[in-house]
Amino acid sequence: MRSRKSKGNPWADHYTRKARKENFPARSVYKLEEIQKKHRLIRKGQKILDLGCAPGSWLKYAAEITGSSGRIVGVDLKPVTIALPNQVQVIEADVFSLEGPFFDAQGRDFNGVISDMAPATTGHASTDAARSAALCQAALSIAENGLAPGGFFICKIFQGEDFNAFLNRIKALFKKQKNFKPQSSRKASREMFVIGTDKK
Repeated sequence: MRSRKSKGNPWADHYTRKARKENFPARSVYKLEEIQKKHRLIRKGQKILDLGCAPGSWLKYAAEITGSSGRIVGVDLKPVTIALPNQVQVIEADVFSLEGPFFDAQGRDFNGVISDMAPATTGHASTDAARSAALCQAALSIAENGLAPGGFFICKIFQGEDFNAFLNRIKALFKKQKNFKPQSSRKASREMFVIGTDKK
């Protein structure tokens, strides 16, 4: 059975099977779990904004930590079809269009903005990195507008020519900045998670 599954999904691995067993829609949940175990950024009762939230693994994990007293808002172009707790709201929208009306409705008091967004890849490293950087810059602009003072930011980026410029912008907005490569990231992946804490 396992060999037939692996033929059907050549990317299936230990984390894929674990996610299925633990009722998460994607293996990406373990990247956030590793970040959380190391840095303890998400806490009970917090208000979190999850950008690029589909298929919902990060939403579900963040909701488990923040609990019923917290609030999670997810944004994605695609719908999220898994069952989620009442404190989770999903908005189908383009992150590049989140402007004043969005913040008027949702507030500018998020404790954290998290993003696992990735572009549709082309297989061309520099093109994919540039597209990833554009998504990350959009996510950071949203964090700048929506985070409360002292808030945190977690963002996935493909390393490329724009990586250092992105880091410098984070350093300007947050008192502390760190890079993190989860063990659950695929070995061939150029992804890196950039973390900004204590928003100025």
